[in-house]
Amino acid sequence: MCTKMNPDRFNPTLSVDEYLAETNVLFYLNDAVTQLLEHKEEYTQFGIVRYFAEYFSSVKNGNHVLFREFGYIKATAHNRASFIRVLWRCFRQIGKNGDLLAMLEYSSLLQLLCPDFPVEMVQHAARIVLMDDAMDCLMSFSDFLFSFQIQFYFEEFLESIAVIYQDLLSGKSPNTVIVPTSTSVEQLPQVATEETEAQEGVDSSVFGECIEVLCERFKHNHPSTSAIREVLELTQRVTFYGFVMALVRHEGVNQDIGALPNKSELLIDPEMDQEVEKLIAQIAISPTSNSSSSVPGHKEPPRKASPRKSLHHRKRIEMESDGSTEETDSSEN
Repeated sequence: MCTKMNPDRFNPTLSVDEYLAETNVLFYLNDAVTQLLEHKEEYTQFGIVRYFAEYFSSVKNGNHVLFREFGYIKATAHNRASFIRVLWRCFRQIGKNGDLLAMLEYSSLLQLLCPDFPVEMVQHAARIVLMDDAMDCLMSFSDFLFSFQIQFYFEEFLESIAVIYQDLLSGKSPNTVIVPTSTSVEQLPQVATEETEAQEGVDSSVFGECIEVLCERFKHNHPSTSAIREVLELTQRVTFYGFVMALVRHEGVNQDIGALPNKSELLIDPEMDQEVEKLIAQIAISPTSNSSSSVPGHKEPPRKASPRKSLHHRKRIEMESDGSTEETDSSEN
């Protein structure tokens, strides 16, 4: 159940309460009013109506999560998906350059967008990529980004299935396995420790049955049951991180979340590249960029047009981003 904002303005099959719950309108309205009251001197100068229009336009476009506190960006499925997309667009050049970064470096990048973003969340995402490798190994941007997407968007789901996995791994009968609705994040590293001791994992069909029971009454986001079945049908036994990595690589799950393009297209954004080239060109001809340009009457020679294929005009893009097709470097410790 991947809850995304409905592109249709109204769904006639929903009651008023169901519509408000599905779209989180009251949550955003409450936040809009809170922000207005906290910064009323700034916002009231250009009008209350305009303020609310711009606030909800920002929510719709997904730019509202930038520089907000962690509690806000994880409060709704739309906020989580928006933050994932912001992360991709802001730092996509890292992937395009083929740079490999360590877990703490990715944590620093996330804290540039969300100052109180917890390092524990980044550690869990890195563990999906690195599995048994040391946590100081380097990761490509695309490997980290897609793993982070699953960890962040489905956080509560992963916490719950970690408990199920632990119970099955310890030898409990499926009938006695406790299917939780929520649990503590601290249990995830314990799974990694146990998994090292039992690489064979658990029976895939039994694990799948327990997960389906969880999904039936789970109130948080979870991957579609069809995607879960597809992943578990590929093998007779599965480890916890093997299952999570399969979700990371499942294109259907990525499409359901709707925040990122598929991995093969993560680096392809020629329109954004054109915007960046324009920005670089403006910086290059600015008075502060070249001392000779400050001489009266001196004009910078015209710059040659980019050899890239011309593109149709597009709306102003507020952030740049990229991903990487480089494989994770697990050989450096």
